[in-house]
Amino acid sequence: MALNTSADTPLPVGEVSRLIGGWIDRLGAIWVEGQITQLSRRPGAGVVFMTLRDPSHDISVSVTCYRQVFDAVADVVSEGARVVVHAKPEWYAPRGQLSLRAAEIKPVGVGELLARIEQLKKSLAAEGLFAPERKKALPFLPQLIGLVTGRASAAERDVLENARHRWPAVRFEVRNVPVQGVHAVPQVVGALKDLDALDEVDVIIVARGGGSVEDLLPFSDEQLVRAVASCRTPVVSAIGHEPDNPLLDHVADLRASTPTDAAKKVVPDVGEEYERVRWLRDRARRSMDAYLDREERGLAHALARPSMEHPHRMIEEREEQVAALVDRSRRTLGHLLDRAGSELTHTHARVVALSPAATLQRGYAVLQKADGSVVRDPEEVGADEELRARVAEGEFTVRTTQNDI
Repeated sequence: MALNTSADTPLPVGEVSRLIGGWIDRLGAIWVEGQITQLSRRPGAGVVFMTLRDPSHDISVSVTCYRQVFDAVADVVSEGARVVVHAKPEWYAPRGQLSLRAAEIKPVGVGELLARIEQLKKSLAAEGLFAPERKKALPFLPQLIGLVTGRASAAERDVLENARHRWPAVRFEVRNVPVQGVHAVPQVVGALKDLDALDEVDVIIVARGGGSVEDLLPFSDEQLVRAVASCRTPVVSAIGHEPDNPLLDHVADLRASTPTDAAKKVVPDVGEEYERVRWLRDRARRSMDAYLDREERGLAHALARPSMEHPHRMIEEREEQVAALVDRSRRTLGHLLDRAGSELTHTHARVVALSPAATLQRGYAVLQKADGSVVRDPEEVGADEELRARVAEGEFTVRTTQNDI
């Protein structure tokens, strides 16, 4: 429960330590899993001291136990071993220090570790961390390769030597970290994040040689797997040998069976690329020669055609056809004009024959009244009426008399 304190009514350090000890005593015994990092067995001492560390986080706690408790597992437990401890938390008031008093220690067997890894694998796969569509393609020729590996290890030597043998100009940014033990996971994760933050790094290789299941446990750690999944730079896993298959292999963008295989998959071979370029160049030359030969044959065939050898022949042939058509059209038009002229003459003769003027030429006259109407009946003319007489050569005025009427 909360304490009522203030700047005017503070608690003494001893009282605070006593209260903390009381709270911790009420926790009771608990089961704790971790990895032994420090182990102290002084000759003749009845108590064994060790440090239990969380492999995934930088957190540890002190553990003590009676010698007979540790002797029961001394043959199978040493520094670096994963254990489960049944212990009661204790508070050492004079120093303000928390520790665990172990009453039982059980080593975590390989079978149990593998079962836990398999369970974690299924859980991460269900989240989609191993999905193929998440994996990024590696660059064809990386200019700078990040390498996370153990210091002066065979894995580091294999990657560097094989990569430089394949492409001498390749450059590396190496981060040497522990690749097993309690410090491996946080330092590998830190190195990954450091290299991923460098824009010039094109790909990152995480390499380690072979080892036991316990030795390779850091590369199946959930924290490391999630760190690789969040990298924007492609990551290559090169852990152990071909049979080894930590969870890092599943989340990485590319899995290499060995560190040597990683160098071969990440860096192209300059000799092979030179041969490929030479082969492509020869293929391009052959293709171009074949294309030119084909086009030359086509051009020769086109030039051999009559229209190309005698380009004016077609025009001359068309000229004769045009001249014949012009003559034909002229003859046809002449016939049409002649026939139209004959019909016009015949029609003109008929018109002339039927024309009133021709009647007048024979001596007839046309009488018209003053209003221009033609006189057709004597009854239409009155006495002493002036009429206009029209003859072939002109017209004159006449006047009627009574006798005429």
